[in-house]
Amino acid sequence: MADDYCLIDASRPPRVDGPPYAECVLCREPTEYPESYKGATLCPVCEWREAERTSCSG
Repeated sequence: MADDYCLIDASRPPRVDGPPYAECVLCREPTEYPESYKGATLCPVCEWREAERTSCSG
């Protein structure tokens, strides 16, 4: 498989259909994740930037 060399954990919290939403840990904007989720949540913009920053460049 082509992705075997990438060791980044891509697990995500479950998405929710409506408020209350958790705040992004970087910019404090609402995310797509439930407020009750325990862990670091990112808004779509910060999630995209983080994925670019940490992507495997193999």
